[in-house]
Amino acid sequence: MTRRPDDEVVGRAKSGDPEAWRVLYQQQTPRLRIWLRALPTGDAAVDSDDVVASAWLTASRRILEFTGTSADFAGWLFTIARNVALTTQARSARRATRPVDCNGADPVLWGTAADPAGTVEGVDLALALIRGLPRRESEVVACIDLAGFDIATTAEVLGISRAAVRVSHHRGISRLRDQLSVEAPNAHEAGASVKFSVQPASEVS
Repeated sequence: MTRRPDDEVVGRAKSGDPEAWRVLYQQQTPRLRIWLRALPTGDAAVDSDDVVASAWLTASRRILEFTGTSADFAGWLFTIARNVALTTQARSARRATRPVDCNGADPVLWGTAADPAGTVEGVDLALALIRGLPRRESEVVACIDLAGFDIATTAEVLGISRAAVRVSHHRGISRLRDQLSVEAPNAHEAGASVKFSVQPASEVS
């Protein structure tokens, strides 16, 4: 994707203006965090906030390499975050962290007491379903339907073609709809409201 010249915010960030960095951080961090939460990690110990922090640290160090507007910055930052996440996942696979069975120990002592609310939030169910998709489909769905990226930016972030984005999005959404037809009734009984309203990738600008 062709990037445009730096806009005012990016220019100020390059000069070290903390207010410009604050603006960029507030614009991108919420959707970056939820996007990362939707990606499979393979490790219960991996924290998306750690990946977010590492991505921002890398971006701050490499900002002079970047050219583009605040909107272009989002795609660049997400590419960095994805690379950090993939590196973290590879390292975690070698460590193979898994939740520990308390083997009958006092669950309160171990911090594993059941949530008294006894409900599953709709957003948590949606994120879990997205994480259960094949890797490429989960990344594409997360980019388009969680981060709000268009086809071109999604292709740039993931390093694939626009056609591959459209195909993966269609397949991912089809799988999610099939799964929700099974999962949603159970979630409803638990008191959660699950909604998954998306556009086909061909209709995303």
